[in-house]
Amino acid sequence: MKLLFKQRILSWFDSYDIYDEDGNVIFVVKGELSWGHRLNVYDVNENHIATLQEEVLTLLPRFKMYVQDEYIGQILKEFSFFKPKFNLECNGWHIEGDFFEWDYSICDENGCVVADISKELFHFSDTYVIDVAKREDVLYCLMIVLAIDAEKCSRS
Repeated sequence: MKLLFKQRILSWFDSYDIYDEDGNVIFVVKGELSWGHRLNVYDVNENHIATLQEEVLTLLPRFKMYVQDEYIGQILKEFSFFKPKFNLECNGWHIEGDFFEWDYSICDENGCVVADISKELFHFSDTYVIDVAKREDVLYCLMIVLAIDAEKCSRS
């Protein structure tokens, strides 16, 4: 399943629309005023389904993940040279980016590809294509892309 992740240009806080292959909005992400990035994920009917909360005052970036209001785990950035690396502690996924931080692969604990993420260039806002192997992994993959984008924003 392919998703198009597109940041809204005219917004005070981080906000994104997530489209399916047919161009339909399937998720809306709205940023919230907080200490560190706080991103809420809503379905197409405006039902809150997940939250990503950046932890502050940590050596390396760390993001807490909540589905509904239940804590499910963290996305942790690893110390690395040249290529960004993250881990999803709740299921053993490992995320590795390329040198330019445009393309990422998400692999499970066995090394099988869960999703590929590619940043599209020449857009006015951050735009990513997320190619997810299994439909049930879409929400976690979306939260990983949100963490990657928030981490880049924090560095800028």
